[in-house]
Amino acid sequence: MAAEATLEAPTAPQPSAVAAPVPAPEKAEKAEKADKGKGKGKGKKGKGSAADAPGAQSAAPTVAAHPRAARSVAKAKGWGGLGGFLLAGYLSLPTHGLAEACLRALVAGTVCYVVAWGGAVFIWRRLIAIELKGREMTAMQAARAHLAAVEQHAAGDPSAAGNPARPGS
Repeated sequence: MAAEATLEAPTAPQPSAVAAPVPAPEKAEKAEKADKGKGKGKGKKGKGSAADAPGAQSAAPTVAAHPRAARSVAKAKGWGGLGGFLLAGYLSLPTHGLAEACLRALVAGTVCYVVAWGGAVFIWRRLIAIELKGREMTAMQAARAHLAAVEQHAAGDPSAAGNPARPGS
């Protein structure tokens, strides 16, 4: 019973687990001297750059930010790991002992999990690019149609612009 009391989870994070490691004094002094001699505009991002801001978005879309892709990748990882585990366990059980078969099944499940994750991300990157190109083409067609309607309306033909004359006017 006394062992159960020592297994309680801590309520607050430990300061040593959160704090960054402190370099040795000699190394810190050498690093400061090396930084003083270098120019600041050599392409390195500073602490105040816009890319490091918490709300900053990158130009390229990510698989994790796409709602369908994130769910699909999670499903693929789960099914890949489970399928690899079950298949390897089934194939290893008749030829090896139970412990060895379980170990092989765990390793195969882990490998299949990683392979399924990589494959799903690979496929979804391409699908997202295709989806973005499709949306871009649709927007371009809509813009061209709108521009043509505006030009026809400016030429004095309101019915050709998709705005029929109102009855009673």
